[in-house]
Amino acid sequence: MTQKLIDHAAPVQRAVVIHPDGRSDSPRLAEERLAEATGLARALDLDIQAEEIVRVRKIAPATLFGSGKVEELAALMRAAEADVAIIDDALTPVQQRNLEKAWEVKVIDRTGLILEIFGRRARTKEGRLQVELARLDYERSRLVRTWTHLERQRGGTGSTGGPGETQIELDRRLIADRIVRLKAELEEVRRTRGLHRKQRQKVPFPTIALVGYTNAGKSTLFNRLTGSEVFAKDLLFATLDTTQRTIRLPQGRPAIVADTVGFISDLPHELVESFRATLEEVGEADLILHVRDIASDDSDAQAADVEAVLKQIETPEGKTRRVLEVWNKTDLLKDEVREAVLGQAQRLAKAGEAVAVSAWTGEGVEELRQIIAGLIDDDPESHVVLEPDQGEALAWLYEHGRVTSRATDELGRTEVTVRLHPAALGRFERLYPHLTR
Repeated sequence: MTQKLIDHAAPVQRAVVIHPDGRSDSPRLAEERLAEATGLARALDLDIQAEEIVRVRKIAPATLFGSGKVEELAALMRAAEADVAIIDDALTPVQQRNLEKAWEVKVIDRTGLILEIFGRRARTKEGRLQVELARLDYERSRLVRTWTHLERQRGGTGSTGGPGETQIELDRRLIADRIVRLKAELEEVRRTRGLHRKQRQKVPFPTIALVGYTNAGKSTLFNRLTGSEVFAKDLLFATLDTTQRTIRLPQGRPAIVADTVGFISDLPHELVESFRATLEEVGEADLILHVRDIASDDSDAQAADVEAVLKQIETPEGKTRRVLEVWNKTDLLKDEVREAVLGQAQRLAKAGEAVAVSAWTGEGVEELRQIIAGLIDDDPESHVVLEPDQGEALAWLYEHGRVTSRATDELGRTEVTVRLHPAALGRFERLYPHLTR
């Protein structure tokens, strides 16, 4: 168990959110970034007392802000009676400690804030392992004699420090040992995932991965497509652990849909590295649905952030990455804007590039299913003639392929045209020889 940045057992903590403007080349407005940081803080049930955009023209190595601004913000902390200061940027360990001394409050930077949210939302064993690994990697350089509880996790022989070893050195070594163990456990998770993937390939259903900026509506769309009840709420990082379900596309073809973790701008590199096992599912997918909140003023910038993370995810050799943009939340657009967006989406839908939907109301979802079927339906056609008593073979074709036509002659024989993955076709020929042509 790692150190908690925020004590959730304590009464609701008062927080001040500060966005340092001028530190990033992002085209996003400072107001939008501040609103996002405030949303992240509220996701931890913090009571936001004040929000501030602070222009940073020159970085102070010791405190990020200049001395005058540090004093000015200290007065703000006192006036707000703040317990926590959220800095919407990455701080060095020195900057974090110096600001805590100057303001006499707990200081959390953007990386720590996102890690804290992930720590609260992880439900599966894999998710908790990945978050703990990322947290340990982050906290390793921020040791302030708070890691002695890890001593319980070390071995009983040959692992205690000598009399000359300082507490910080001991803590740092304990963290390093814990990281090694976590990486070994996650490697086992990756191996298990690989075995599951090979099993799925034996029953070759196409896989579809939902990706997108956090709160773009991925889980709501996932529920709409699959009929599931994955937790979905208007909240940043409402869901974290990957969920997979089987759906039936138009004309009966089955496919596997995976709802993945949401992305965000400046996603901590510790998380990208730690979640590599999960993100492999995205790289292996036959089709990626990039879900966008088209009603957000920041939609284009958010899409760029998602694409930047996708570039870090490896695609297996020989596999072509196919991405379909899903413009979600059309129900929130004003009428004149909505008409323009729908018109543009209709033009792009013909090329299989984008589709406009409202996952909340269901509008456009059936068209999305049709486009998905068209994009992943590149398996070769086979023609099968079945006698009246071969209903079992017909059922197998419906379960494992996509039947595109079916006709019955006067003798009761059924001729079926079906698209089957080559591996599925091979299995069918072994089970029912002499039926295909």
